[in-house]
Amino acid sequence: MIPILYQDDHLLVVDKPHDLLTTPGRGPDKQDCLISRILVDYPNARIVHRLDMATSGIVILALSHQAQVAMGKLFEQRLVEKVYIAIVQGQLSDSEGEVNLPLICDWVNRPRQKVCFETGKSAYTKYTCLDYDEANHCTRVKLEPKTGRSHQLRVHMMAQGSPILGDYFYASEEAMKKSDRLLLHAHQISFMNPLTQQPLLIESAVPF
Repeated sequence: MIPILYQDDHLLVVDKPHDLLTTPGRGPDKQDCLISRILVDYPNARIVHRLDMATSGIVILALSHQAQVAMGKLFEQRLVEKVYIAIVQGQLSDSEGEVNLPLICDWVNRPRQKVCFETGKSAYTKYTCLDYDEANHCTRVKLEPKTGRSHQLRVHMMAQGSPILGDYFYASEEAMKKSDRLLLHAHQISFMNPLTQQPLLIESAVPF
């Protein structure tokens, strides 16, 4: 059962579990996904945006083509504010800052992404350290992506020398051992509902 965080006549906002695809993948073993489960009860639901399979938290779905197009425009215009919570390896040198590193797919190792100043697309993330766990040498951080590149938060944290714990693509062996899942959660999203002009602020409790 997928938890429903918000619903109106136009939008459905749900809480995706970690290690669940947003949309079907290739092959019969990758057909179980968020949208296939949602369609059972909401046959008109349409994907607006995606989370990585390993990431948990907020996903917005549209309940009509009109709503899908309208929300798509908000994302394109960067009018949707997102906040993620993560636990990263080590202690960052600054309590807050920004990462502005262009990203592109690492085709040889896809779906991994990499920093590339020649052909990468602009990617910008703000971070704020919330708490340092000295015993486990890891830090809880708030991440605010201002762009929506694939694996953006994961690569940006790795580039800072603080990969997200449990990240099987980018974490060090030490950081992998500290969690059996990726400790990245889409915690909060805010935007103006384009069909009702109602401001929305939706939160999902962080499960770690």
